[in-house]
Amino acid sequence: MADQLSDEEVEAQLPDGWERDGTEIVRTFEFDSYLDGVGFLSGAAGLAEEAWHHPEMTVTWGEVEVRLTTHEADGVTGKDIDLAERFDGIYD
Repeated sequence: MADQLSDEEVEAQLPDGWERDGTEIVRTFEFDSYLDGVGFLSGAAGLAEEAWHHPEMTVTWGEVEVRLTTHEADGVTGKDIDLAERFDGIYD
């Protein structure tokens, strides 16, 4: 099981564009259309499945909100930071 990061570790490792929300890290990705968001969500879901880490993702017109946490650690772990960085990589 992954160990929960301290508040200081989360702050130091949090990728640009991500925010802390309690026991989660959150980012809203913006798109020009609904289908662009759905395409991103599909790619993000593939990365999540590959990492065996399954975030909460909500798609609306022009936006996909992603929430990452490690439930068995009851907070943010390195797995969350790593997946956030991977999502950023397919967004850029």
